[in-house]
Amino acid sequence: MAEDTNITLTAEEPALGNIQVAPQVLEIIAGIAANDVDGVARMRGSLANSVNELFGRKERGKGVKLSLTDDDLRVDVYVYLDYGVSVPKVALAIQEQVKQQLLFMTDLHLSEVNVHVEGVIPEKTTQAVDPNNLFDDDDESEDGDIK
Repeated sequence: MAEDTNITLTAEEPALGNIQVAPQVLEIIAGIAANDVDGVARMRGSLANSVNELFGRKERGKGVKLSLTDDDLRVDVYVYLDYGVSVPKVALAIQEQVKQQLLFMTDLHLSEVNVHVEGVIPEKTTQAVDPNNLFDDDDESEDGDIK
């Protein structure tokens, strides 16, 4: 998680005051942007995130780490991808999506968007056993004789 200091947005036009954004907001924006890319199965989460989701609280900033040093803003995104997708293409799409969304929503320029592929999630397979006919064997005829 990012530091507890807010990030001040600068405007070119005269404004009525300062605009400050909490780092958690930027992490949420980056997390939603990365999750919307085709090929991303899910984001990496911690045990606390999993417990919160069990109680119905969706943690949108999970899998994103924001670091701000001087005026250098970096985002690290930790993802699990769907099996069969092109890892470089999806990673580049994540970088572009996160960069565009943060620029569009906050007018902040990122120096780096680092994508960390934590794993690949295979597709769910359908169950080969019919639950209604657990003991029906295709090798036997209706009268019990083996074919």
